[in-house]
Amino acid sequence: MYRKKLKSFLFLSVFLIALFGCKTRQKTDEGRKIAIVVSTLNNPWFVFLADRAAARAKELGYESKIFDSQNNTALETDHFENAIASGFDAILFNPTDADGSVVNVNKAKAAEVPVFCMDREVNTTDGATSQILSDSYSGCVSIARYFVDILHKKGKYVEILGLVGDNNTWMRSKGFHSVVDYYPNLKMVAQQSADFDRNKAMEVLESMLQAHPDIDAVFCGNDAMAMGAYQALVASGKADQIKVFGFDGAQDVVESIQHQKILATGMQYPEVMAYTAAQFADEYFKGRREFPRKMPVAVELVNQKNVSHYGAYGKQD
Repeated sequence: MYRKKLKSFLFLSVFLIALFGCKTRQKTDEGRKIAIVVSTLNNPWFVFLADRAAARAKELGYESKIFDSQNNTALETDHFENAIASGFDAILFNPTDADGSVVNVNKAKAAEVPVFCMDREVNTTDGATSQILSDSYSGCVSIARYFVDILHKKGKYVEILGLVGDNNTWMRSKGFHSVVDYYPNLKMVAQQSADFDRNKAMEVLESMLQAHPDIDAVFCGNDAMAMGAYQALVASGKADQIKVFGFDGAQDVVESIQHQKILATGMQYPEVMAYTAAQFADEYFKGRREFPRKMPVAVELVNQKNVSHYGAYGKQD
């Protein structure tokens, strides 16, 4: 009886070991999966970021899926829970909110799923495996210097901010004001958020123009809002009088600079951020564990003098 029980126990043990080993090999054979969670696909810039991340993941041999959070942290939470439960092995992440997204990053960390932030950061020092971010502050310092020169150090202007929960919003604003505020004859008469949204920016500027019809310029925290602001100026008949400045390097704004409609933008490099995030995930799978907590990606001023060297989201080949 004892020998029979012992044989049964040994048989069961061998079976379980074989089954576990089979599952481990099966995981390796099938490859790993990468989730790409972005704040919104209602903005061409983020569509490009997500598509380039997915393309690089495919080049590296991984399956990927793009999740659209629609600028909603609750929906973002659903995406994280879905990705973790579905067995995704890494998350390339463009957060909706620097504070509100921390809980999702921590959930992934607890599940041992590495998170690589792209373009936007989360306010935690140890949640994400790495954060690859545009140098928004320095980029807007360059825009501000050009802004000061174009306006000859005097005039009235308004500022249209992005999402108030996104650190990029405030880094861009701070970089801009670190220069412009030194010129007392340049006066900001209004500042309001339009959530990085083109239609909202158009509505915001229409309202601002009613209160301040004599402004000389508009500084926008991204290119989608710059295009919305320009639409508002066209509708009001002031497109030739009021100067618009953006930030992103989106195709429509690059073309608008070429046609002397918008004055300048800050060229970000979403492909660099997407490529790096996917590359880091690949290196993580292969055993690397030390990554830069924050990796800045330079932003370049694009204006009517140098726009011929640039295309959508980067330099021309």
